[in-house]
Amino acid sequence: MPDSLLTEPPVVLDRRTGPYGEVVLRRHGALLQIIANGTFLMDTSDGRSERLLIDAALAELPPDRAAPSLLIGGLGVGFSLAHAAAEPRWGRITVVEREPAVIDWHRDGPLAPFTAEALADPRTTIAEADLVRHLHEAAVTYDALCLDIDNGPDWTVTEDNDSLYSPAGLAACRARLTPGGVLAVWSAQPSANFEGTLRNAGFRAVRTEEIPVVRGVPDVVHLAVRAA
Repeated sequence: MPDSLLTEPPVVLDRRTGPYGEVVLRRHGALLQIIANGTFLMDTSDGRSERLLIDAALAELPPDRAAPSLLIGGLGVGFSLAHAAAEPRWGRITVVEREPAVIDWHRDGPLAPFTAEALADPRTTIAEADLVRHLHEAAVTYDALCLDIDNGPDWTVTEDNDSLYSPAGLAACRARLTPGGVLAVWSAQPSANFEGTLRNAGFRAVRTEEIPVVRGVPDVVHLAVRAA
């Protein structure tokens, strides 16, 4: 929706203090918006970049890999999950979300219409957990990791998330990937430094896909492949 049509002030639908600070769901015109610790995260206006996050990861996988497993880091407004569940090629789909409020908003709150079918899909599991901790501690592996928990490697929502984009964090991502598995990271802006960090962490085929926006710097998806 164009900004010119958002003439009314936003209305807070829910505000909670969670384990990582304040999280707010608000309505602004026809849009639903998630705000974390005063930082705008996402809204229901588009979803192109969230869908590209999923599609780009799948396109990087070998076409003969049957029912590849997918981890989505961050539930958000649900665009990534809904798009993944609409693709029959995916196998197991796990969403790791650390904010109980966000999960509640999807299960029986204002965001339920965006993900009801995806949550009912038997392939889908929602894990209430910190993504960084999950990557370090989980015993399971995935064919693709699609991460969208910040505004990018250079613009994190909380300081704790910084470690995800560090050499140790990327090593944990590699450990959670099957050989030839794909890491896809959403960002509100390109980061040449992050591309270098990915290469130094042992990933190959590192590249960045841009998603044009109405104005300003394009959104991007950073892509990297674990060596077989």
